[in-house]
Amino acid sequence: MEIAPAAPRGRWTTLVVRELLGGDRSCSELREALPRLSEKVMSERLAQLAGAGVVTRERRPGRPATVRYGLTPRGRRLGPVLQALWDWGAQDG
Repeated sequence: MEIAPAAPRGRWTTLVVRELLGGDRSCSELREALPRLSEKVMSERLAQLAGAGVVTRERRPGRPATVRYGLTPRGRRLGPVLQALWDWGAQDG
């Protein structure tokens, strides 16, 4: 199973997934939610997650055109896994 080692790799990746668990987001919405995340790293993480089949990228027509990112069914299945990790990390000793 390739997603286990591939998807969570790199700093910020789980936070990007966390934001997308709440619904589709644009780059500007992700930047607003994660202001310390640089544009370069965000692009890298989104590309990595898309390559792992976790994130979809939808370009919507208009002026200007917009791009929305969302989780695939495979990506949504990361929700309980990440929640368990966050719960475990929050436990005292």
